[in-house]
Amino acid sequence: MVQLKESGEMYLETILVLHQERGFVRSIDVCERMGYSKPSVSRAVSLLREGGYLTVGKDGGLNLTEAGLEVAERTYERHTVLSELFVKLGVSGEQAVADACKIEHVISAETFDALKNWNRRL
Repeated sequence: MVQLKESGEMYLETILVLHQERGFVRSIDVCERMGYSKPSVSRAVSLLREGGYLTVGKDGGLNLTEAGLEVAERTYERHTVLSELFVKLGVSGEQAVADACKIEHVISAETFDALKNWNRRL
């Protein structure tokens, strides 16, 4: 399994969210959601497929593998918990989401778990 960079995590998280919303996700859906060009998304999908994080069906549907789902769920949990925590602290919703999007990729598991547990007590 290839180590993912922030951009790979973002793609997997976006595919997960789109699957939750629509059930069926194509590359064009990812382009529209993320605001990236078709060639950029095509390249990312190819790298994620080669890395074992997703498969592409004959119908063009993007499906997360077990490894891809694990990364996507972890990234999305970090995003939602951090966003929620920042809003509780008085940060505007828009800024909370933007900051969570940056932090979710670099925060350690230990620190995230501590913040998540502390957030539950608020």
